Amino acid sequence: MATINFGGVEEQVITREEFPLSKALETLKNDTIAIIGYGVQGPGQSLNLKDNGFNVIVGQRKGGKSWDKAVADGWVPGETLFEIEEACEKATIIQYLLSDAGQIASWPTVKKHLTPGKTLYFSHGFGVTYHEQTGIVPPKDIDVILVAPKGSGTSLRRLFLAGEGLNSSYAIYQDATGKAKEKVVSLGIGVGSGYLFETNFEKEVFSDLTGERGILMGALAGLFEAQYNVLRKNGHSPSEAFNETVEELTQSLMPLVAENGMDWMYANTSVTAQRGALDWKGKFRDATTPVFEKLYDEVSSGREAARVIKEGSKPDYREKLEEELKEIRESELWLTGAEVRKLRPKA
Repeated sequence: MATINFGGVEEQVITREEFPLSKALETLKNDTIAIIGYGVQGPGQSLNLKDNGFNVIVGQRKGGKSWDKAVADGWVPGETLFEIEEACEKATIIQYLLSDAGQIASWPTVKKHLTPGKTLYFSHGFGVTYHEQTGIVPPKDIDVILVAPKGSGTSLRRLFLAGEGLNSSYAIYQDATGKAKEKVVSLGIGVGSGYLFETNFEKEVFSDLTGERGILMGALAGLFEAQYNVLRKNGHSPSEAFNETVEELTQSLMPLVAENGMDWMYANTSVTAQRGALDWKGKFRDATTPVFEKLYDEVSSGREAARVIKEGSKPDYREKLEEELKEIRESELWLTGAEVRKLRPKA
């Protein structure tokens, strides 16, 4: 492990220097890894593991779009691609990467193949943390671990192919064999993590749900709409409102923050922008902190999980979701965005 000082707080992280790929391969040389689910994380993690030299198979319901995608990605039915139950039977390590709703539905099938000494792997702490709602309670005689890449499976794969990595958290919920730590780190390195930092299942899901509903998606989308609407209300054109709200942020400023930090971005903008941003930053922080505190309370109490499970299990959920997404897609804000994207210069 490497000890890193994060703003005055020391943390231990694991990189490929301390735990090289060769060690990961040696650790799991006798294991068969089954990727159960080929949706958000399944493709990226399975392909990265395969390309890194691990023994990987995929389990997916036959006949669906995800099965066809797996075939298109090179997984061979009857050789490396199987129905979920057969893949679970063959595996020593089951990477349970179905959606949260999918995990609940498939748990009885998967659980019966969790024989003593096997390993159950998650990339999200939802199912285990909220076990009273999900019914997911792993047997006591298996290892239960987690590697959670901090981004989409698409980003994980793209960065892997570029020779880079996506940072991941890791956790051990149950160490029945005494080898869970070596397994989880090996898998974290194998799926293409940039570095690994330790957490637990509860903290992972609390931070993840807060982030998704907050700055990563919910808050960001809400702020986009609020600023765009105010600009339009005051007579600014759709193009001007969109560029000042979304385009400049995503195409210019956020890359600077990602590369060098917020202070560097401030230092490299005009005095007018610097002064205004610094003066208004606190107002937005103070206005939104109560919302984030309420959000975290809903997540940590389990109420948010209960609501999601209830809504996600309704038979018409997909139809209602499409209606909601259509409303966003066909709003003036995002119709403008579609046209702006077309006008970006091509390389």
